Amino acid sequence: HAARDLNERTRGLRSGILARLPLGVFRSVRRFQVTQLAARRRTPTLLLAQRAKFFSSLVPQQQVRTTWSSHFCKRSISTMSATEEELAQLEASVAEQGAKVRTLKKEKAAKEVIAEAVAELKKRKATLEDAKPKPWDRAPFEDLMRRRFIYAPAFEVYGGVAGFYDYGPVGCAIKANWISAWREHFVLEDNMLEVDTPAMTPEEVLKSSGHVDRFTDVMVKDLKNGECIRADHLLEDVMKARIANSKLTPEERNEAKRHHDQAGNYTKEELQELFVKYGIKSPQTGNDLSQPEDFNMMFASQIGPSGKNKGFLRPETSQGIFLAFKRLYDYNNKKLPFAGAQIGVAYRNEISPKNGMLRVREFQMAEIEHFIDPEDKSYPKFATVADVELPLLSAKDQVEGKPIVKRRLGDAVADGTIDNETLGYFVGRIMQFLVSIGCDVSKLRFRQHMANEMAHYACDCWDAELLTSYGWVECVGCADRSAYDLTQHALATKTSIEASIMLKEPIVKDVVVVNPNKKEIGTGFKKDSKVVMEYLTNVPEEQALAIEAALGDGGDGSITINVGDKELKLEAKHITSVERKTVKIHERKFTPSVIEPSFGIGRCIFCVLEHVYAVRENDEQRGYLRLPPLMAPVKCSLLPISNSPALAPIVADLKAEMTSLGVSSKVDDSGVSIGRRYARTDEIGIPFGVTVDLKSAEDKAATIRERDTTKQIRAPLEDIPLLVSRLSTGRMAWADAVEKYGLVAAVPEE
Repeated sequence: HAARDLNERTRGLRSGILARLPLGVFRSVRRFQVTQLAARRRTPTLLLAQRAKFFSSLVPQQQVRTTWSSHFCKRSISTMSATEEELAQLEASVAEQGAKVRTLKKEKAAKEVIAEAVAELKKRKATLEDAKPKPWDRAPFEDLMRRRFIYAPAFEVYGGVAGFYDYGPVGCAIKANWISAWREHFVLEDNMLEVDTPAMTPEEVLKSSGHVDRFTDVMVKDLKNGECIRADHLLEDVMKARIANSKLTPEERNEAKRHHDQAGNYTKEELQELFVKYGIKSPQTGNDLSQPEDFNMMFASQIGPSGKNKGFLRPETSQGIFLAFKRLYDYNNKKLPFAGAQIGVAYRNEISPKNGMLRVREFQMAEIEHFIDPEDKSYPKFATVADVELPLLSAKDQVEGKPIVKRRLGDAVADGTIDNETLGYFVGRIMQFLVSIGCDVSKLRFRQHMANEMAHYACDCWDAELLTSYGWVECVGCADRSAYDLTQHALATKTSIEASIMLKEPIVKDVVVVNPNKKEIGTGFKKDSKVVMEYLTNVPEEQALAIEAALGDGGDGSITINVGDKELKLEAKHITSVERKTVKIHERKFTPSVIEPSFGIGRCIFCVLEHVYAVRENDEQRGYLRLPPLMAPVKCSLLPISNSPALAPIVADLKAEMTSLGVSSKVDDSGVSIGRRYARTDEIGIPFGVTVDLKSAEDKAATIRERDTTKQIRAPLEDIPLLVSRLSTGRMAWADAVEKYGLVAAVPEE
């Protein structure tokens, strides 16, 4: 029966049936009305196993993992897009019928005609309500997080401080696995250069980058108790409540949706107008609010005891990579493109931290700065992701109120929806990574920044957003930042931060060269002589001609030049001559552009945990985490069926063997029932459990239980460590293990 079931599921995969199911099919069984068989059998782990097995016959073994991710992305997104479109169609249908009912009443149509139209309206509303995602009960999930100490508020014994969290043993292991997977997927795959730079940053660095002046959020204050509230979040909450108000007209509801979606893009003045229009007060006290004002979110400090050297805890890790560019460029043998990467802690003094782990004041980031020639943004490996299909919400579609659409990545780059190949490559790789760590593909979208939220220097920017119980959450940003950051630091430090490439054919060019008088410049400008020499050596032709006109025959004998933030007076004695030459240029110098994927590690982990949380069928009290083995905090539990002295050596030998293979394991030899112990290991996402029973000492075998299906196989003790290693690393699928060893009757769980 098991073999026939597996064959049927394999045929289903090939025919595309499974590809139309969302990864979170168990939680969505009623909403999507899948069959009972699919609900019971087709778990995320088996999906992974079946896909890996199918593709292993088509591609070399080392390509199975990447190919599965790409194929999964490409085949599974249609469910989400269709659902978005269906909801939009149903809403339009309800609005159309509502308008028809109002028209009939206005025209005083026959009662039976109105009654028939009202009945149809109610029917359409019921259909719409059935199609909408059902509210998710967050309480059991949060209870699991705290009870098993995956994460919890910090400083609890002192009452806690908003915006700070502790990771427990399970949370630390999950985060370590996330970081390891990220390094393998990005750093190793694309030969990135990893750095680790200080969190404390001098003020002048962040002044140059713009953070000192512009790294702000808008807040309002309760005029009586002084409570600070982030203005755009307050507007979002008020608009969310208005959207849920059944008494609003469709026009009023659409207006509320627009304000909700655009809250983060409004200026202080626009926010104030909306606060007055809707009579928005303090949500806690009902008191009046102050005018919106800017609040800089960086934590300020002093470097050293003198108090003269001001610094900030970095609000992002990227600036350290930019400042290390010259050393990285030299390390890379002065070749572009290349990428710098950094994983580190960042700090933001949030106005009103909320939504658990999603908005905190100290958090870990993983950022990539990919440096490229601004005149060549192609990517040599783009073809490897060109066929990935993405759920895209472009800026144009947002303005027009259109739903998410699935697009082939290659097509989106070709028609300019995504600006260039390098940006598109990283968007595709981000998609594959998020799927591999357990994100539900039906709750994933890439949203393009709109014109009013795009940085003035950016060419294009896409956010990978994940749908949670708090709504859509930005977890990854992927932006083309042009050459802004390197240019700003070069101007501030008066140093050259450039790259160069050798030209295939030299360019012959007429140039105007200013020959400085080093002795007179040194005497006249002293400490500024170095920057003056550099300025004259690299002076543009237009300025060189202006210097010649001012200091040559017929000139007034002096000219003012701007060097950095200073105005300096240049006289004839500082110049020996101005020449016109014909030169051959063999290299082109430029300031590199930057493509920046930026990951919020805590946000990604939170969203994954929500996406993989599930409950056992017919037992809502048994919540558990369907984490992929890649992310599981422990790969295997070792469960002796009793405290018999004969079983202890077997468990110890298995643990030692697994440790030697790099497989983490956890022994649970408590006296509770085996079912209770299974539930405890399932809760924290352990994918496999080895049960050593009373027969094990005789037949030298033990059972292995798979978490999601709860099915079991029995394998020789000598095979188990390597078997669990292969299962937990994806080198072997659970279906293959079942095929090799066969299913056995499960150990009774109670």
